[in-house]
Amino acid sequence: DMAPEIAAAVGFVSGLLRMRGCVSEQQLQVFGGALREALAEHYKHHWFPEKPFKGSGYRCIRINHKMDPLIIKAASQIGLSLSQLYQLLPSELTLWVDPYEVSYRIGEDGSICVLYEASAIKSVNSYGMLTCKNQVMLGRTCPSKNYIMTVSS
Repeated sequence: DMAPEIAAAVGFVSGLLRMRGCVSEQQLQVFGGALREALAEHYKHHWFPEKPFKGSGYRCIRINHKMDPLIIKAASQIGLSLSQLYQLLPSELTLWVDPYEVSYRIGEDGSICVLYEASAIKSVNSYGMLTCKNQVMLGRTCPSKNYIMTVSS
């Protein structure tokens, strides 16, 4: 079941759009539903709970001066253009959606922050979305992690 991981990813991207204040709550609901469906379909044959990092590169959502096609697809459901997406979202964002963990990095040199861990679901629910800023405010830090991305076919 990948529902909690997808929910964390969708919540994070929706939250980035919400912060700019240019997208209504109704639009965010439609966007979130469309992104949830797109991710579930995209990950369907690339989800390996017994080997969480297998397929990690395939499940990575990436914006690096080029918008991720899954985000474009969901945004088109609410009429957001590509240029609007570039204005609303960071120009450098990496979001890893793996079994048992969802993490992100903003910028090429930013710290990797964990949004969701299966063992920490209660604390995530207690504090809402734990961003780097929120974790620092709670006395936590976002440690850098070294990931080896593998892509399997």
